[in-house]
Amino acid sequence: MKRICFLVDSIFSIGGVQRVTAVIAKELARDYIVTIVTRDDPQQKDTTLYGLQEADIHFRFFTYPAIGKLKNVACKLISGIYQKLRIQSKWFSDLYAHSSFPSEQRHALALELQQGHYDIIIGVHAPLAARLATIKNDLPHSVLIGWIHNSFEALFDKSSLYIGEARKRHYVYQFRKLHETIVLCQHDVQSYNHYDEAFTPKYIYNPLTIQPGIASNGQSKRFLAIGRFSHLHKGFDILIEAFHLFAKKDKEWILDIVGEGEEKKLYQTLIDKYDLGDRVLLHPFTNHVQTYYSQAQVYVLSSRWEGFGLVLVEAMSHGLPVISSNIPTSHELLGDFGIFFKNGDIIDLSSKLEEATHLNWQEKSRQAIEIAHRFDLNNIITQWKQLLNQLSA
Repeated sequence: MKRICFLVDSIFSIGGVQRVTAVIAKELARDYIVTIVTRDDPQQKDTTLYGLQEADIHFRFFTYPAIGKLKNVACKLISGIYQKLRIQSKWFSDLYAHSSFPSEQRHALALELQQGHYDIIIGVHAPLAARLATIKNDLPHSVLIGWIHNSFEALFDKSSLYIGEARKRHYVYQFRKLHETIVLCQHDVQSYNHYDEAFTPKYIYNPLTIQPGIASNGQSKRFLAIGRFSHLHKGFDILIEAFHLFAKKDKEWILDIVGEGEEKKLYQTLIDKYDLGDRVLLHPFTNHVQTYYSQAQVYVLSSRWEGFGLVLVEAMSHGLPVISSNIPTSHELLGDFGIFFKNGDIIDLSSKLEEATHLNWQEKSRQAIEIAHRFDLNNIITQWKQLLNQLSA
């Protein structure tokens, strides 16, 4: 059996990337020997969070060694010069790859991965994919894959919160070293290829990762939004502002927001500001999120960007119509089915909330379930197996 390694920052914490990685790893463990190398604290290990205990998966915990003060200063100086000068060349990209990932850390990670004798190593997320590319020569017997979960816009737009201008070209130079790079939609394949015609990744959609609960009956008068309360990303601030405008005209509908994170205080402040305590309800993360989908009538994705938008598939699998910001991934997944508002536009979102209260709900619900079938786990796993077998043949 082939040996597959998923290299992740975390698998034992709450997040969409963690959940998708866990689901894919569990399914692949039926036909491959699967190991997850994680930087989690071993004390955090909880295999019940995503049902990882249900599969024969091996776990290894990895920590980078400390770097000496002088070398740390020198590396930061070189990295700073690279980012300031924005020199666009492969040679300087490699220099930056080594200065931002010092030799002690490179050798430690390479040694960890060499010990597993893996046929395939999958670096999950852009930073780890780039680091995997940097140590490619130390792993000559392994096929290296980068699995990018951020959208192209999230990484490469001028307003990107993730990487500076110089590191954008650097990432592409490094991704090109890998045997394959996987993104989450066709739009990203086209965008990367337009950015650098020598770089053409492949795409595999994320699968539906939960067993759907009872389908919604469309009578609850409840909007639903789910996601991590992280800085700006999910746009729940936009959603609460828009619901405030909507609630001036409507006195019945309720907004449920499910999630956890550092921006909870901001959302609660907005709720208190508009006296919406009985209309906008914040709920903690739960492993039984199906209950919220079943009790909702319309799902709202207010994200400023998304790599994939897995919650859209989950919502549709419960028969929910969807309002979404007009981001490329949502257009690709939803097509004409979606109700789109201009990204970040509070007034436009408010009007779409009102529009959604007058839908032909039964017809929309039927369409939602039909679309969700495209993301069945068996279909997605088949694509992963075909790719892995092709690359390791």
